[in-house]
Amino acid sequence: MLVYFLIACDRLEEKQEKKLRKSLPELQAALQTYAEANTANQVTLINTCDSEDCADWELGISQPVKKNIHLNFPVNLFNDLARKYGIDCEVGYIEGGEREPVTYFGQHEGSGEAFLIAEYLGL
Repeated sequence: MLVYFLIACDRLEEKQEKKLRKSLPELQAALQTYAEANTANQVTLINTCDSEDCADWELGISQPVKKNIHLNFPVNLFNDLARKYGIDCEVGYIEGGEREPVTYFGQHEGSGEAFLIAEYLGL
């Protein structure tokens, strides 16, 4: 199953949007580093943050998973980013090139748990 983790960039309050814009370079660097360190696991960076409107941004990763244990590292990464930068994250699967969200976690939604996310994904 191909899953994705995205930083929630839409429906943000002005204060959240300002913080996201300020943190963008650091978030991009952290996700780039993670993707490069996990190329063997086919982790792909999602980074389309060219628009002036951050609601159009897509920033995160995608990776294939077969077992719930494969979710531990990305969930931990996004939990750490949520604590440090005050963000929320969207998790879902990609099928036929389309993303289907299954759950959210982060600063406002609460910490993500790999086991529960695996259940939502049907792993």
